[in-house]
Amino acid sequence: MQKLWVFVAFVALLIVTVTLADGGKMEKQGKKERKSDCGEWQWSVCVANEGDCGLGTREGTRTGTDCKQTIKTQRCKIPCNWKKQFGGECKYDFQEWGECDSTMGIKTRTGVLKRALMDANCLNTVSTTKPCGKPKTKLQDSRKPKRDGKKRERSPTD
Repeated sequence: MQKLWVFVAFVALLIVTVTLADGGKMEKQGKKERKSDCGEWQWSVCVANEGDCGLGTREGTRTGTDCKQTIKTQRCKIPCNWKKQFGGECKYDFQEWGECDSTMGIKTRTGVLKRALMDANCLNTVSTTKPCGKPKTKLQDSRKPKRDGKKRERSPTD
């Protein structure tokens, strides 16, 4: 008789455990549904803390009636080696410089968008110009003579 009570108690415990486990899953699914009421985050462009580049912040906003958080700030970084002329958030892959236009005295090259920071408004192609320079020639005589790798001996200065 005692074995029967132990068996009944075990089955009852098992039923309670399974019921609570399923109830927990339902509750978690309900939480996921509430999160879907919130809109997607929309991010502003990164604004550097000092100057034009380096560490900075950007602000994100989203809509939704049951959202706990609708505005948040995130740290970001604007690379300092990117061309500021086309926006600090856009990086382009440039072609070689074209031939010099002798009438205008400039040469041109175009760049294709290579990478953009999040939510940046970048043009797909850009072009830039620069003044034509004099052709560069290597002057061997103007360079310092190469040392032959041996250390110079110092004379004592006693």
